[in-house]
Amino acid sequence: MAQSPTAQVPTTEIDDDPDGRARFDELIAADSRIEPRDWMPAAYRKNLVRQISQHAHSEIIGMQPEANWISRAPSLKRKAILMAKVQDEAGHGLYLYSAAQTLGTPRDEMFQALVDGRARYSSIFNYPTLGWADMGAIGWLVDGAAICNQVPLCRASYGPYARAMVRICKEESFHQRQGFEILLELMHGTPAQRAMAQDAVDRWYAPSLMMFGPPDEESVNSQQSMAWNIKRFSNDDLRQRFVDMLVPQAEALGVTLPDPDLRFDEATGHWAYGELDWHEFQEVLGGRGPCNTQRLAHRRAAFEDGAWVREAAAAYARKQADAAEQAA
Repeated sequence: MAQSPTAQVPTTEIDDDPDGRARFDELIAADSRIEPRDWMPAAYRKNLVRQISQHAHSEIIGMQPEANWISRAPSLKRKAILMAKVQDEAGHGLYLYSAAQTLGTPRDEMFQALVDGRARYSSIFNYPTLGWADMGAIGWLVDGAAICNQVPLCRASYGPYARAMVRICKEESFHQRQGFEILLELMHGTPAQRAMAQDAVDRWYAPSLMMFGPPDEESVNSQQSMAWNIKRFSNDDLRQRFVDMLVPQAEALGVTLPDPDLRFDEATGHWAYGELDWHEFQEVLGGRGPCNTQRLAHRRAAFEDGAWVREAAAAYARKQADAAEQAA
């Protein structure tokens, strides 16, 4: 894959630099930003590459469930809106790969890990889209969960990641409103349309809650990410904020959230929700979900079919560099 002109930062560095460590700790304590050429612990760099690249992979894989419905959207307006959304997701992936590159990991290395099946992406994108109402449920639930998770990342301690998230969150907010509007229109339609909307909500509700990751006591990276000010809230805190947001929106839509244990807890002031199927989560995360094989196969085929474009771009870049050298 042709590389962007983003400056590469060496991945090898002295990890026991006292002055660098002191400056890093000072910036974290002051809630300031770490920039690409600042000294940082190797573990901080590794954590960021993992998180940002997984986020980028999720955006790229996440194009598939919705792109599947562009040609089948019920009107020209809906086709145009959905196409624009899928294009936004491609852009989000590019912003995030660029941010990860500033940590010294080449984009083609990250992308190769994805197509080889060595890199993870959000489990939510391994579920099938069975009908048009799924476009509404994805927008309302999946993009809504993404907003809850990603808005705090606009204050992440790593500068390029935080700045990329500002634009991404603005666009995700629009996507969430778009999904809400699709469901709202369906819920004001025929009995069959209302049933279609409710069915989509039933299927996407639990997977969207699992998007925040495993329970805090089982999350291996969450606490360290919070200590470094990469994350601002734990998985369970974010999940609770999301449920609290969903309940009044579901009431406005007229849909029922498929959780018989959902109730308002007067003591905490939050909506208590039922236990999620974490075995299902681990199965999907481990590559055994409904569409894992299909999603990666599609991405791998697209990657291989685009090899000639990458080769042509690299050849053109070499030609331009040779011409500049001869002219110098």
